[in-house]
Amino acid sequence: MRNTAGSRLLKVCALSIASLAAGCGGSARLTVADGEGTDPKLPPPDKSLIPVIDIAPAVGWANGGAPVAADGLQVAAFARDLDHPRWLYVLPNGDVLVAETSAPERPDASKGIKGLVMAKAMQTAGSAVPSANRITLLRDSDRDGQPELRTTFLENLSSPFGMALVGDDLYVANTDALMRFDYRRDATALSQPGTRVTSLPAGDINYHWTKNVIASRDRAHLYVTVGSNSNVGEQGLEQERQRAAILEIDRATGAMSVYASGLRNPNGLAWEPQTGALWTVVNERDEIGSDLVPDYLTAVERGAFFGWPYSYYGNHVDERVKPPNVELVASARVPDYALGPHTASLGLVFYDGDELRNYRGGAFVSQHGSWNRKPPSGYRVIFVPFTAGHPQGMPRDVLAGFVDDEGDARGRPVGLAVDARGALLVADDVGNTIWRVTAR
Repeated sequence: MRNTAGSRLLKVCALSIASLAAGCGGSARLTVADGEGTDPKLPPPDKSLIPVIDIAPAVGWANGGAPVAADGLQVAAFARDLDHPRWLYVLPNGDVLVAETSAPERPDASKGIKGLVMAKAMQTAGSAVPSANRITLLRDSDRDGQPELRTTFLENLSSPFGMALVGDDLYVANTDALMRFDYRRDATALSQPGTRVTSLPAGDINYHWTKNVIASRDRAHLYVTVGSNSNVGEQGLEQERQRAAILEIDRATGAMSVYASGLRNPNGLAWEPQTGALWTVVNERDEIGSDLVPDYLTAVERGAFFGWPYSYYGNHVDERVKPPNVELVASARVPDYALGPHTASLGLVFYDGDELRNYRGGAFVSQHGSWNRKPPSGYRVIFVPFTAGHPQGMPRDVLAGFVDDEGDARGRPVGLAVDARGALLVADDVGNTIWRVTAR
């Protein structure tokens, strides 16, 4: 049930905390669309003493509420009353795995005035909830869009996020380690303890805690996303070892190396069907104005560097980072496609199914929603059209309506997956729901 008075109070509290920090940033001068596509507008930085804070307070869905689907599509709840569902994975038999998870304990993350402000902001946004540390299995045997079985598949994990099945090995990316579990087709629960493949960067700060994982096409390697431990290195670059990167892990030996770097917070990973290239969705830096910096979708090659923390969108130098690194900035790659400033783009799937045939060949991207833009951006699922393996044209909405007319967040989309019938599944961590999008 909606708590309107409570949501108003949360909003007032968030704004009051920001005011106590002595100042606030300005509103956007450009539209979100100006920061989208293959040639986004990048105005001069607009740094303020205290960053822009404009959060859609989390209220959840009123009875029977649902997002708004684009023309030609319809949306229905696949599963409700989950515990902060963040990420999705569909097994070969059609079972849907849901990572019910949130941030781990991070004792150093909320220190200082800025840390306190951010902690309160995340509470308002619905992100500061205890982690269930669980993966739930949903089985829809008759393929009618309503699972008949819902059961705990794995538990006692550590802020789990990404999942990948390779043969009989199920990999789960906890916040602090990549784990491997023995899987047998049609299993409804895994009771055997997992094996630690390798530790992953974590610690008491663990600023970007989510870790995603995908297997290489030849199944020999795994790729794991690790976000930065800060906004722009303010914790010290010694805290950023093997962070802001995609790591490559040898399945046979567990040996780990940096595959690509300078990616502030990469999340979604997917193989583009035509070219076979690895693509990722990245959250860019904050606190230099409502119009900067666009999150992005990009192909990632071995050894590529994308600028963080020294520059953004190629060689646009971030003057806050001291000392500068001219040589690295000169090598920084320009991302392929901008997704709008502060949209918190997270989920990524390329679509080649039949159910949503008008979307074949392109990419779906979920946008969790901003905290550092006025007015807010994101809070939607979009489609990016591709031609010959490359993005072309502007994105268009697939699901909207996550924010109501009063500015409250009824939901926030995160993980994406395609089910056995070709429908798009969307994890909504504020709405505690998995949405299923089909053709109308």
